[in-house]
Amino acid sequence: MTEPLLRVRDLRVAFRSGKKTREVLHGVSFDMMAGETLAIVGESGSGKSTTASAIIGLLPGTGHVTAGSITLDGRELTTAKRAELEHIRGRDIGYVPQDPMSNLNPVWSVGFQVKEAVRANGLAQGRQEVHDRAVEVLQQAGLSDAARRMHQFPHQFSGGMRQRALIGIGLAADPQLLIADEPTSALDVTVQRVILDHLASLTSERGTSVLLITHDLGLAGERADRIIVMNQGEIVEAGPSVEILSRPQHPYTQRLVAAAPSLASKRIGVVTTREEPKAQTAPAVVEVRDLVKQYSIRSGGLRSEKFLAVDGVSFSIPRGKTLALVGESGSGKSTVAKMLLQLEKPTDGEILIDGEATSAMSRADVFRLRRRMQPVFQDPYGSLDPLRSIGSLISEPLHVHGIGTRDEQHKRSLELLDQVSLPRELAERYPNELSGGQRQRVAIARALALKPDIVVLDEAVSALDVLVQDQILHLLSDLQNELGLTYLFITHDLAVVRVAADLVCVMEKGRIVEQGTVDSIFTDPQEEYTRRLLDAIPGASLPLGGGL
Repeated sequence: MTEPLLRVRDLRVAFRSGKKTREVLHGVSFDMMAGETLAIVGESGSGKSTTASAIIGLLPGTGHVTAGSITLDGRELTTAKRAELEHIRGRDIGYVPQDPMSNLNPVWSVGFQVKEAVRANGLAQGRQEVHDRAVEVLQQAGLSDAARRMHQFPHQFSGGMRQRALIGIGLAADPQLLIADEPTSALDVTVQRVILDHLASLTSERGTSVLLITHDLGLAGERADRIIVMNQGEIVEAGPSVEILSRPQHPYTQRLVAAAPSLASKRIGVVTTREEPKAQTAPAVVEVRDLVKQYSIRSGGLRSEKFLAVDGVSFSIPRGKTLALVGESGSGKSTVAKMLLQLEKPTDGEILIDGEATSAMSRADVFRLRRRMQPVFQDPYGSLDPLRSIGSLISEPLHVHGIGTRDEQHKRSLELLDQVSLPRELAERYPNELSGGQRQRVAIARALALKPDIVVLDEAVSALDVLVQDQILHLLSDLQNELGLTYLFITHDLAVVRVAADLVCVMEKGRIVEQGTVDSIFTDPQEEYTRRLLDAIPGASLPLGGGL
């Protein structure tokens, strides 16, 4: 019988806090064969990433392996010396971390960082050879204009482009095992497919094993041979992918499958109970007319070139409805959102709120407009000041706009915690003490503090696991029904669009190529580009009929 490439036996991991030790993995055991793709799924805090970090010897902080064994191709990793582990990392085990911004140095160009990995792994010699190999690495990761992008810095890349750079670094040395921790959570579905197709070719052609950490069950079912389901540091269910998703046995697995938008979009359609919008009769609260945004981007040295990010975009959002703006990374979605929020000035075109053009507004008018229009961003931790309590963060907009006394602001913050289903005692805690889902609820509460009627959600659920994502989507739907909110929903996840939006605009290269109701776009797309986006939804092709 063929020996497994990776063998994990009774793995236990604990973290020290002062004199106390808290165990977070409780006897995890599994095998991986050469060329196999194994997915570990579960909600935040279930132990997925801790398991991956233990395998590669990169447990954060005071984390340490307290018991068990991890062997790679017969070599014991738990007792390996530091120098041996450093040699194994990159060459034998590749690693793709989840958060691209915190894993790319902001003061070095992306090309420099890729070339650094190429040199460290001994993949090329000489300046030109290293440069050529770095370009090739980025191209393999799905960055078509890699040579031009080499000179740019991480902040000049979109989130998806930064993640592609990390994926390229992880694959650079053609490792035996690639640990991919949420490798595509920041990517749109078409680029996600390019990346995952590349990973699949590695497993079939080179015998590379892939340990895929993900919260997307559709993606896990479509891409992995087997699935391991983790909850609270333990494996609760494991087996072939289709079997796990179509006939889940454990109650926790059943909850995960029921909450997954990528599966729900095929199985049960729209989750919300809102009726199909009557766009012809409902008044438009937001109108965008022929919007244009042009940038100058650095192309090396002192040279720059013009880049048309948004090219003649027009749409309207009826009051109380949700319009989803979807498309690949770099299609211009977030740029439109920034112009709507008055964070960027349009090069041309108009934005009207209740018929009033924002271009004619004074600074005071824009300040008043922001009482009506609030954002919720993708990264709740990055948008919440870590030095301020939750209560003060929620009441901050009230303070900025001079609304109410300090006591009234505090009372309003408690009411908002109730509104987003968070306990009031969280008002005295800080962002680092909350989970990702709780922080996103705080961000939503802060957005509602001024009682706006328009909320712009920029990838507001893309980084959340399926259970928390499901909770947030239902919360947004309930708030919309209760308060009559109008949403602009920016996302690359079409599965979420199916369960959360009324209207859809599809963007490609700065232009809207198709728009309509959710049902018309999903059942009868007119454009080839839209069909490619829909075909790329993870899990859409899984044979799950009659599962739940």
